[in-house]
Amino acid sequence: MDLILYSKPGCHLCEGLQEKLERVEKLDIQLEVRDITTNEDWFAAYRYEIPVLCQKLPQGEKTLPRLSPRTSVSRLEQMLQKFLAI
Repeated sequence: MDLILYSKPGCHLCEGLQEKLERVEKLDIQLEVRDITTNEDWFAAYRYEIPVLCQKLPQGEKTLPRLSPRTSVSRLEQMLQKFLAI
């Protein structure tokens, strides 16, 4: 599954979610991290919302529900399975 994480440098919430996503073992995740400070459209859309996690689809992107920064890796796996209907 292809996921996009909208982030920016120095965001501890973004870094925490990225670390947990990289530790997910039960799902085959291809993670693309996008720095919102490198694109005006991303910055305008997500500057107050990061981290934002999206599923990459052939017809675009699907924003996934916001995850708690306290979510464990195992709970993150369960939530991704539910959100992505695996």
